[in-house]
Amino acid sequence: MPSKKPFTGMPNMGGGGMNQLMKQAQKMQQQMEETQAALEERTLDISSGGGAVKITINGKKELLNITISPDVVDPDDIEMLQDLVLTAVNEAVRAADDMYQGEMGKITGGLNLPF
Repeated sequence: MPSKKPFTGMPNMGGGGMNQLMKQAQKMQQQMEETQAALEERTLDISSGGGAVKITINGKKELLNITISPDVVDPDDIEMLQDLVLTAVNEAVRAADDMYQGEMGKITGGLNLPF
């Protein structure tokens, strides 16, 4: 029959190792919160169609501005304009994600933590 010894902590975690781990986790969390706040203030400018459609997006993935060159406004080819806008918006969202993941990865050391 297995013994019912009380749980006395993690093996090999003597000398305050668990406390140190908790302090590191708290520091990482604080850094992540500070970085997240800073990223939310950043903006990215993305374009498609050689600059025909320009998108400004922030770190919260909010579109701040869309600029469309008059040269691409053709009433007979609305589909092309829609494609340019869609491409620019999708690229802007990808760029915001990449910026966010890149900065958070610096803090987490590459750990795949949910943000």
